[in-house]
Amino acid sequence: MRASSLSILSLLAATAAGFSPPPPLARIHGSSRTSLSMALTLYGSPGSRSPLVNWAALELKLPVQAGDLSKNPHPFGQIPCLTDDNDVMVFESADEKGISGDARSAAVTSWIAWANASLDPICFLETPQGKVYDTGLRNSNRRIDRLDQLLAKSKFLVPGGFSLADVAVASYLLYVIQFFPDVDLYSKWPNVVKYMKECAGREDYGKAFGENVQEFCLQRLGEMEKGPGKEKKIFGMF
Repeated sequence: MRASSLSILSLLAATAAGFSPPPPLARIHGSSRTSLSMALTLYGSPGSRSPLVNWAALELKLPVQAGDLSKNPHPFGQIPCLTDDNDVMVFESADEKGISGDARSAAVTSWIAWANASLDPICFLETPQGKVYDTGLRNSNRRIDRLDQLLAKSKFLVPGGFSLADVAVASYLLYVIQFFPDVDLYSKWPNVVKYMKECAGREDYGKAFGENVQEFCLQRLGEMEKGPGKEKKIFGMF
């Protein structure tokens, strides 16, 4: 499910590359080009990672309507799944390596791939059966140390401002504090926490995930910044 969300994100990033909204084309699979119309339908649910895709679409000003899950065209019935009025469908099959574009687009795509391949297994520790039981962010991690160093020098991940790279990376980080609200990130990675707070405060994050989720994340991150002993009792979102 997580890989599916970021594959769709990669396609949306390619769609936006080099165009002014509304972007008419998505370039995937190398030389293969797929037209992505503006009548987008997202099959998902608030309790899944579908809001990650909603957030990306909102930031890109792409109108997306909610699909009837009983008519989900995904061959395995999984979510999220994105379609348009020409029956172009995207789920796990988007190939990040094949997306073309300028340097900024390439950087965005690289960060989306990093979120899926590297950040996900750090954020969510799983049993052999694939059940999430904890987060790796309770312990020190050299990759997150490096991310904190990068964010000490830049407000967002890619030069030029907020991008879908931030949607991908920040979404995973913000999911962690929703599922594991007792985790403390600020003592190890203050710049990451500042970054999370910046992203969670965006208007479109609240629209995509819901005001209650946004309020919870901002409150929890603010408590981390205050330090131990000043936190309220935490219950989490799930």
